[in-house]
Amino acid sequence: MTDVRIVRWSPARMRARLDDVIGVYKAAFLDEHEDDPVRAARDRATHARRHFDRGDLRAVVALTPDDQVVGMTYGLPGKVGQWWHDVVAAALPPDDAVRWLADCMEVVELHVLPGYQGRRIGRDLLQELLRDVPQRTAALSALELPGSRARRLYASEGFVPLLSHFRFPGSYTEYAVLGKDLSGPAVRTSSAQTTTGQPAQVP
Repeated sequence: MTDVRIVRWSPARMRARLDDVIGVYKAAFLDEHEDDPVRAARDRATHARRHFDRGDLRAVVALTPDDQVVGMTYGLPGKVGQWWHDVVAAALPPDDAVRWLADCMEVVELHVLPGYQGRRIGRDLLQELLRDVPQRTAALSALELPGSRARRLYASEGFVPLLSHFRFPGSYTEYAVLGKDLSGPAVRTSSAQTTTGQPAQVP
């Protein structure tokens, strides 16, 4: 991965490069999983703009020497009143909701261009995103495809299933909701069983 560097970006930088960031998301995910990826990308850009306006955004990108964005991830602290947080909290047993979501960094997106996958870029992005975060846990949702490259990555990084075959309101797509204990070794929840870089700088 000598030709790619992992860099933390500020919210302002993410806003300035929104088209590039969404372009990675479209090529890596929407083109494969959406019937209308162009429309889905426009919708996602609208959501991303709101996320990138938050001062507590944490973002990391993978850049080539010519400044092309080939991978990206970002996260936000979960809060009561936010859609993803509240939907997942309502679906979990109350004790698990408190344990996993009360002090949580939500990994909103993690994508790598298809031509750059399989080179541990995704792993480096995820590790940098979660490096030294103050939150006690991290959580995310991923397609319910246990053998996929993404699911293997998350499992190897210590994420465990919190919810399986979960459908978010208004969607027929099945997701797994995964969590990681950032204070120590991965642990099991009361309701689910586990399945099988260097510090970057903010420009």
